[in-house]
Amino acid sequence: MLPKAVKFPEAVGLKEALEIRREEVRDMVARFGVISPDRVILHNYPVSSPVSVFNASVTYDEKEEALEIFARVIFGYYMYVSSIVGIRVPINDLFNRYVNSNRYTGNIVLYSSMKYDVWGTEDPRVHRFGGKLCMTYVGRSINYFNPVLRRNRTLPITAVYDEDLRTWVKRLVFTLSEEAFGEVISNKDSFLHSASDGSVFLLHRPHLVDESYRLMVSPIEDDLLNGGMTIREVKVREGIEVLKPCDFEGRLGWATPIIRLDDDTLVALVHAVDKDLVVYRV
Repeated sequence: MLPKAVKFPEAVGLKEALEIRREEVRDMVARFGVISPDRVILHNYPVSSPVSVFNASVTYDEKEEALEIFARVIFGYYMYVSSIVGIRVPINDLFNRYVNSNRYTGNIVLYSSMKYDVWGTEDPRVHRFGGKLCMTYVGRSINYFNPVLRRNRTLPITAVYDEDLRTWVKRLVFTLSEEAFGEVISNKDSFLHSASDGSVFLLHRPHLVDESYRLMVSPIEDDLLNGGMTIREVKVREGIEVLKPCDFEGRLGWATPIIRLDDDTLVALVHAVDKDLVVYRV
């Protein structure tokens, strides 16, 4: 018997969104090419190319006119342990459709190094926060393969790019209050967002012990990056449920970090798993 479901405050518009959403797909994406694993050449690892490269996040360097791609890579399928690699792609390669043939150099920028991500670093989301370039990724914790302790198996971790050291530094790991969320199996699809009034939020998708997946936004303290250079735990103590899956969907998750058009207009992309075809749609 499953535990009783946790009730959360619901966002304004949640019920209205469920009423107007329908099972209809509009393909609106232009596909400029594919970067295959064999054409990613690594500088700082004994194996020259990964077995797979996927779940990428991207930011644009206007000065260099290049895309900075941060992707999850796997070198072998023992426990499916992942690292995160940084790859630079000139924007002209994209528009001229050279990405199908060119090779690109990359460096591993984040990898397993502590109890919060000992079984892998996954699914990076790159965003600017507090004037700094940040990456919030999923850490497979020390509990990930523990058959007895089914709790906190994955945790959102935020790393900050240090301009002086030219390296990524792991700074924050987010845990959820049991009083507010109950027992949490895992937490994924996360990133930070700073509102125009200075409020700070964590957008995340916890998997709860009642086997539900919740699309959440949680207010958190606003001095996150002022705690020195060491990793610290941040306790998330409340959350608002933003959207529920429709009948044709299995679960929802946050796709990319929020896109700000102006102070009053934001675009948030949500991905969903189709129940019948088991594919992602946005």
